[in-house]
Amino acid sequence: MTASARSHAGAQPAKSAALLLDTKCTLGEGATWCARTGRFYWTDIEGARLWRYDPSDGRSTFWPMPERLATFALCADPHYLLLGLASHLAFFDIATGQTRHIVDVEAGMNTRVNDGRCDRQGRFVFGTKDEGSPLQAIGGFYRLNHDLSLERLPLPAPAISNSIAFSPDGATMYFCDSPTREIRACDYRADGGVANDRLFVRLADATGEPDGSTVDRDGGLWNAQWGGRRVVRYGTDGVETERVEVPTAQPSCVALGGAQLGTLYITSARVGLDAAALVGDLRAGGVFIATPARRGLPEPVFQGAPA
Repeated sequence: MTASARSHAGAQPAKSAALLLDTKCTLGEGATWCARTGRFYWTDIEGARLWRYDPSDGRSTFWPMPERLATFALCADPHYLLLGLASHLAFFDIATGQTRHIVDVEAGMNTRVNDGRCDRQGRFVFGTKDEGSPLQAIGGFYRLNHDLSLERLPLPAPAISNSIAFSPDGATMYFCDSPTREIRACDYRADGGVANDRLFVRLADATGEPDGSTVDRDGGLWNAQWGGRRVVRYGTDGVETERVEVPTAQPSCVALGGAQLGTLYITSARVGLDAAALVGDLRAGGVFIATPARRGLPEPVFQGAPA
């Protein structure tokens, strides 16, 4: 029996997420909890803004970006973030708002940077997406190493890369090409080697595509499912164990944060929803939270540094 066919077997009853911030992001993404500062970061890709929320005082702020910010990572040096901008990678000085160019990505192609996460060794792994129509699987998966060298990983080319996450021991990498409605896994060695690409789960629901993911301390993969109004947790065997219903059409990415890493933060998007759809989805583009019966892991930080 396939993982998708067994997806609801033994799953806990669905929980519901609640609105935290009505930010109306065009394309909210990149949910990231910073355990060092106790703050939540995310991006509005199409709005070209980096957002930060501080639960200690309830305040949120944003920085305008020089171009669309698709993904980012915390850095070992807490003064910086690593940015995955549409066309290139850069360091971002949080205090000054200045960026430092690192490397262009897929120059000359009609693609942009999309999803990304750091591996357990502190290297930044990310993918790209096709900007054309109809979508074609012409993107790639890449890794920015500690020395700021960029390499392409030997994984299938995606149309829309997503769901990049790593098991607690770092030995398994999860990823997807969203339109296929499949999340895949591969062996991921400490030396950077990648092997044994395989199906992890095929979405069982008729609606939704896999989008951003995070992994909890028990090894479960939490996946936001775009168009499906839900976040689903899969055990290490690919079988659904928990589900969170989200009161908006397009949940996009997830992070486990809060003081005990037990709060599920969920970003969402308004892009692609017409006026009629938005009348019935007034909080689209907001940030939602839920409290599942799981704890997260501290987000790995990028170990490279500006020259």
